[in-house]
Amino acid sequence: CITGAGGSIGSELCRQILKYRLKKLIIIDNSEPSLYKINEELKNLVDNKVEVIPLLCDLCDYNYLRKIFNQIQINIVFHAAAYKHVPLVEQNPIAGIKNNIFSTKNICQLSYENRIEKVILISSDKAVRPSNIMGASKRLSELIFQSYADECSKEKLNTCFSMVRFGNVIGSSGSVVPLF
Repeated sequence: CITGAGGSIGSELCRQILKYRLKKLIIIDNSEPSLYKINEELKNLVDNKVEVIPLLCDLCDYNYLRKIFNQIQINIVFHAAAYKHVPLVEQNPIAGIKNNIFSTKNICQLSYENRIEKVILISSDKAVRPSNIMGASKRLSELIFQSYADECSKEKLNTCFSMVRFGNVIGSSGSVVPLF
């Protein structure tokens, strides 16, 4: 399962993961055009053995997300969904905080409850000593992941919560490289 599948990082994860043997690829995004675009692209990349399931979903909608997790067996979650454009999040701090933090909490809680094998957060280098709302929201997302990892460790559960930080990804929609 890839959240934020229509974004630049999420869509590349989709392309790369399709190279491995899997039965289903669940792609989730809250942007209809982005989800449509990656779904159409993936249709041309997959053979009939891989079922691609596109889901238009606001990850802050816990009940809908819970329904998805309960109905579809998920082994691995790549949580790439986030608002990552610093200027937009600075101008819309409530939306950035809501999306980045509450979506992460929901993903973690449902992964914990459903004993998902691996849950990976795609974070940002802006989470290191954050100086803006977006960075702070990503840092809080990391802390949420760490608390779930600690809880699973204490309870000796097999769910593995991990994270990776990306810097400016050239060609990504949030990169400042084209701006410079």
